Amino acid sequence: MKPLARVLRDGVTAGVAALLCGGVLIGLSGAAHAKPKAAKVPAETGGVKEIRLVHQLSPEREEALQNLVTRFNESNKAYRLSLQAGAWNDGDTPHMAILQGEAVEQFLAGKPRYKALSSVMREAGVPLQTLKPPAMMNRALVDAKGQLLALPVGLSTPVMYINRKEFQRVGLNPDAPPKTWFDLQQVLGQLFDGGSQCPYTVSQHGRVMIENTSAWHNEPVAARQGKGERASFNGMLQVKHVAMMASWHRARYLRTFDADSDAEQRFASGECAVIAAPSSSWTDFRRKAAFEVGVAPLPYHDDFPGAPQNTLADGAALWVAAGKPTADYKGVARFVAFWLQPENQVAWQRESGYLPLNRAGLFAAQSEVLGPDLENVKVAVSQLSHKPATVDSSSSPMVGRARVLSILDEELSAVWADRKPAKEALDTAVSRVQALLPIPR
Repeated sequence: MKPLARVLRDGVTAGVAALLCGGVLIGLSGAAHAKPKAAKVPAETGGVKEIRLVHQLSPEREEALQNLVTRFNESNKAYRLSLQAGAWNDGDTPHMAILQGEAVEQFLAGKPRYKALSSVMREAGVPLQTLKPPAMMNRALVDAKGQLLALPVGLSTPVMYINRKEFQRVGLNPDAPPKTWFDLQQVLGQLFDGGSQCPYTVSQHGRVMIENTSAWHNEPVAARQGKGERASFNGMLQVKHVAMMASWHRARYLRTFDADSDAEQRFASGECAVIAAPSSSWTDFRRKAAFEVGVAPLPYHDDFPGAPQNTLADGAALWVAAGKPTADYKGVARFVAFWLQPENQVAWQRESGYLPLNRAGLFAAQSEVLGPDLENVKVAVSQLSHKPATVDSSSSPMVGRARVLSILDEELSAVWADRKPAKEALDTAVSRVQALLPIPR
């Protein structure tokens, strides 16, 4: 096997180089062509300082994080990082917390509880030189000047996974996955006729069917009105797509489950042949499935001229708590710099399935040596960067909120239960979301 340094060097393709120069994903280097350098951290004096990190990751990802923490603790004498599963508000506020969904909204509510990551690194004298955070990333992670407030350690985007064995069983070519939704419909029909009880399922209905399908077709989910925004995810594209999914549900091509984990488990067990799920689920599927898993971009509707455009990146991020001693923040900065080192980035991608945070991670995903382990990253990056993000295909602070996604899931459930047609369900969802927001002027 090649040394990692050579893998990172040899793995760069023209497409990835263009991606990096365009500033699509976060990188360590201050200039697009500079090689990543290990951060120089000032030496500490005195006793070992304890730094706490809490999280609510799955057991598998907790193991990946613990491996990282163990390596960090072994690499320095000034700080000891302790890892704990739990909520950020259980007891004393920890130095760092990995948060997502409603936990982020609770953490950000009221008086500021965080210290911006860019400030932590700058004041500690530890470089955090990044390219411009992409427009398709959750905007809650950056300030008005585009500086990072938190480190997006758990980013993913929805992709399509296939059970290659099931495709072969019914005479389908797993190396030629369907590119359009109509093509997928034909494939699902063949799987159903071949005896599949669950040709297709979806994890995170609202995020896949509305938020990302809209961006993938360059269709807005929110419209400007005065100084505010109004929800607009009940347009022609969204209604057409949900109506198609409803017809698949009635035909038993699509099966839905109450919990996202149920849908992913049904795929991993071999019950479902195709699933739309986060790119980070790749590691779980490969670990649990007794069959070979294929990964491909989400299909698109070819009668929409903007498609395919780009999908969106969202997920857990590392937040730093406010009000801690200056010396402790130096330990936090040292840990962040350690996490961003090339070897640790590669290990984190392989073990967690999340998207890379720097150029080294992107290089590794394109290498021949590591490529099979990071196929999900290749597909995810190809989707995120398929075309430059537009105003309509960028991440929306409105639809990315946990409560809004919950409303979408509730209204979509009414469609699957045949209580509402697609248009009525999406109109109702828009009305419910508007009731949560200030009235635009």
